[in-house]
Amino acid sequence: MRPPDLIVQDELHLISGPLGTLVGLYETAVDRLASWEVEGVTVRPKVVASTATIRRAPDQVHALFVRQVRVFPPHGLDVEDNFFSRQREPSESEPGRRYLGLCAPGRRLKAALISVYVAFLGAAQQLFERHGRHADPWMTLVGYFNAMRELGGMRRLVDDDVRSRLAHADRRGLAVRRIDYESVDELTSRKSGADIPHILDLLEAVFDPAIEARRRQRPRPAGLPPRPLDVLLATSMLSVGVDVRRLGLRVVGGQPKTSAEYIQATSRVGRRWPGLVGTVLNWVRPRDLSHYERFEHYHRTFYTRVEALSVTPFAPRAIDRALSALLASCVRLAGTEFNANERAARVASDHPYVRAAIEHIAARAHQVGHGAAVAQLVRQELEQRMDLWQAESGCSSPARTSRSTPLR
Repeated sequence: MRPPDLIVQDELHLISGPLGTLVGLYETAVDRLASWEVEGVTVRPKVVASTATIRRAPDQVHALFVRQVRVFPPHGLDVEDNFFSRQREPSESEPGRRYLGLCAPGRRLKAALISVYVAFLGAAQQLFERHGRHADPWMTLVGYFNAMRELGGMRRLVDDDVRSRLAHADRRGLAVRRIDYESVDELTSRKSGADIPHILDLLEAVFDPAIEARRRQRPRPAGLPPRPLDVLLATSMLSVGVDVRRLGLRVVGGQPKTSAEYIQATSRVGRRWPGLVGTVLNWVRPRDLSHYERFEHYHRTFYTRVEALSVTPFAPRAIDRALSALLASCVRLAGTEFNANERAARVASDHPYVRAAIEHIAARAHQVGHGAAVAQLVRQELEQRMDLWQAESGCSSPARTSRSTPLR
């Protein structure tokens, strides 16, 4: 069969760091196996990558795919119109997103978060009682946390302190709101793949006064839709690929580690209706305090503060961990001779598939920019892994006595 002609890579900015390093290494096999020859010319698949927050894209694309970047559409004459989006001043017809920075010196971050959650949830309930379904975008509060430990602590506080304070919110000029335990959930790596679609469906559910009145009846009528979520606590999982247009309220607990993550996390609200993002900063952390002191200027320019990404596919530790799998992929998938498990033991060091794979991987290391020395080191490591491959299969050659590296 003809190999694929097009590879679509979404969220390119996520392919960085340790993940990007291993992806760049495995792309060596993908690129080789997806290429074919037409009249003596090697034709490689076209790669289309999309991203919203990236810097030094040419360096990253070269390290990942060994290709040159062609930006589409090209930069125009007007920075406010880039074909995909058009910058407009916020208005009633074109609502925007407002960022609110909160810092409480002398108080613990958890205490500040409790107060902010109660204020946002109580104020949203007040709007809901006045305007009904029109207040739906601000009825679900989405909380963001940098670590699972912080999220777990806030989950306990929402179930206890926040719920109890909302029951007496009328003493503070807010509306009383009752939150059920089942209307608080989280979107983290602790959730199984089967639970995530259900949570996303609950995020799409709409608060409706008529349905809420029926839900308060005793006995509860049958056939009611699932109750929408009052609070959703999430980590960076909600920053990628979650497009729920009804969301309009978010609270960020502590400044995220990177500007790109902050932009991605907060841009999930305010897509259809006006969005409000409350960033609660920890005064005991110098970085958070610095962001609070420069809050307005930072948010006016945070697209210029996106960090450069790092991808090093042929770093020493990456070679140790993934070079064996890369070699096995290039050899066993080059044809049909070694696809079956029982045929993997028949691979010989002088087989054309093996020699071609070794030369291709070494050439890739040189093309990425590591130089001839690294390419030679990669070639030696591949030869040692082939020796170990044959030794494990009982076909070791006595002519070679080089040191063997454990096959991972």
